[in-house]
Amino acid sequence: MKFFALPPQVHSFDTAREFWREFNIDAGDLVFTHQFIYEAYLKDLTPACEFLFYEQFGTGEPTHHLIDAVRLAISPHNYRRIIAVGGGTVADTAKFLALAGSDRTQDLLEKRAPLVKEKALIIVPTTCGTGSEVTNLAVVAVDEKETKFGLGGDAFYADSAVLIPELLVSLPYDYFFYSSVDALIHAAESLVSPRSNSYTELFSLSAIQMILASYRHVAEHGRESRFSQLRQLLVASNFAGIAFGNTGVAAVHALSYPLGGKYHVPHGESNYQFFLPVFRTYDRLRPDGQIGLLRQAIATSLALLDDREAGSALELLLGRLLPQKSLREYGMTPEEIDLFTDSVLEQQQRLLANNYVELDRACIRAIYEERY
Repeated sequence: MKFFALPPQVHSFDTAREFWREFNIDAGDLVFTHQFIYEAYLKDLTPACEFLFYEQFGTGEPTHHLIDAVRLAISPHNYRRIIAVGGGTVADTAKFLALAGSDRTQDLLEKRAPLVKEKALIIVPTTCGTGSEVTNLAVVAVDEKETKFGLGGDAFYADSAVLIPELLVSLPYDYFFYSSVDALIHAAESLVSPRSNSYTELFSLSAIQMILASYRHVAEHGRESRFSQLRQLLVASNFAGIAFGNTGVAAVHALSYPLGGKYHVPHGESNYQFFLPVFRTYDRLRPDGQIGLLRQAIATSLALLDDREAGSALELLLGRLLPQKSLREYGMTPEEIDLFTDSVLEQQQRLLANNYVELDRACIRAIYEERY
C-alpha cells in the first residue's frame, strides 16, 4: 500500500532573479500571478515570457467559472510551462491550466471528465500557508452551492516547487498570520489523520515546532519581527503541505468551506475559526490516541510542563497574534448554524471520512454554535 509520495522537486532561492535565471524563464512560458506581485518582484526581469494576472478574471478565491475563463483565454497558445507565482488562489487555478483538453471545470470537479496533465507546472508560493506547491489537491468555490470542493489527482502535482523568501516580504501581517496558521492546521490535521504514518509524522511535527517557535518570537518581539521568520515559515508550510498531501485534511476544513463559500472568507481565516474547537472536541472524545502526540508537540514547543495545558496555551498564543472574530461578524445568521451543519454533512463526506474521530451532527452543530 502506497502511503507516501513527493513527486515535485523542491528548489530554494533567495531572490526571484536567481530563480528566473536558473529556470531560464523565456518565450513559451506563461507566468500566472497577481498584478501586485508582478509590480513588486517580476517586472524588471526578462520580458520574453508572457504574463497573465489573476485579477483580469476576478477576485477572491477561484470559482469554477473563473477557472473556465482563464483556461479559455490561454487555449489559443501553446505554452510549454505554466509558472504560478502566488498564494493558494493562483496555485490551485494554475493546476487546471496545466491540464489537457477543454472540459468544463464543473465536469472535472464532479469527475465526469479525466484529469490529464499536458504542460509542465512550476509553483512558487508567495504565502507561508497553502502548501499547494507540493500537493495534488485543488480547492474551488462553487457559488451555486455556497461552499467549496476539493479535487485531487496526480495530474495536479507540480513538476517543481520553488521556495523564495523574498516574495513574502510584502505580505501584510494579517495575511501572514492567516496563511501560517493554515499551515499549522494542515500539520495538525495530518498528524491525527487515520492515514498518518511514520513518514508524514516527521513532516507534521517539524512543521508544528517551526511554526510555534516563530509565533513565540513574534509574540515576544512584535509584528515587525515576523520578517526574520519568513524563511522558516515558508519551509514549515512546505513541510505541512508534504504531510497533508499524503494524509488529507478533515473536519476543520470541512466546517470552514460553507463559511468561505457563502461569505467569501479567505481560506486560512475561515480555517482559523474552527481549528481550536474541532481539536478540543477530538481531545474530549478520544484523548488517549494520536492527539496525545499533538498535545506533546505543542507542550514542548511552548515550554509547558504539563501537556494538558497545551490547548489553552495555544489559544492564548494565537489570540495574542490575532484575535478571532465571531461568525456573526461575517454576517452569518442564527439560522445558518443548522444550514451550515447540514451542508457539511451532505457535501463534505470526503473530508469527514478523514476525521480523527467521527463527529456526528450534534458535535458539528455545537462547534458552529460555539463560534457564532
